[in-house]
Amino acid sequence: MDFLETILVGELLKKMRIISGKFRNKKLHFPKNTKTRPLKDSVRENIFNILEHSSDVSFQIKNSFIIDLYAGTGSFGLECLSRESSHVSFVEKDSDALINLKKNIKNLNIENKSTVYSEDILKFFKGSIFKKKIDLIFLDPPYKNEGYIEVVKIIKKKDILKKKHILLLHREKGDGHNIPEGLSVIENRIYGRSEIFFLRLL
Repeated sequence: MDFLETILVGELLKKMRIISGKFRNKKLHFPKNTKTRPLKDSVRENIFNILEHSSDVSFQIKNSFIIDLYAGTGSFGLECLSRESSHVSFVEKDSDALINLKKNIKNLNIENKSTVYSEDILKFFKGSIFKKKIDLIFLDPPYKNEGYIEVVKIIKKKDILKKKHILLLHREKGDGHNIPEGLSVIENRIYGRSEIFFLRLL
């Protein structure tokens, strides 16, 4: 991350907030360092507009069960809870991100609707027992990290998704050739450097 990008990310973090729902406009805490790449408010807003209004995606956030992988400080999962999802599991191993994620959860008083797993994602899937099928999994790995390909294989093998599920993948623009096999691309959108894929297991 170059000097200018570091400044821009720092300014972005000052403005991060919940966009809609019962926690609308609540500010979110983020680490002062720039290791955690934030998902811009505008990108998040567009993702939720597609989830809620696209006839191809056709997803119901209310009462849904979500897993937020590479969660950072939880902006995506917290937005889901603001829009009345039933439960979000956050998976993140960076200590600075975890401090702020837990602070955000406490400030919103949603400990009873969220679970934080401070461990490696592969370890999380191998060690977890899922009592309910999952509606949506959000994968937001670092741009240079392709470990998510193995994660998708494990998700498919464990059979934890509901029939009408969505896998959301955030990658750098132009990285679509690395979409794992066995996934159908329902929609994809580009926002600056970000490309968002709405996927479903075949």
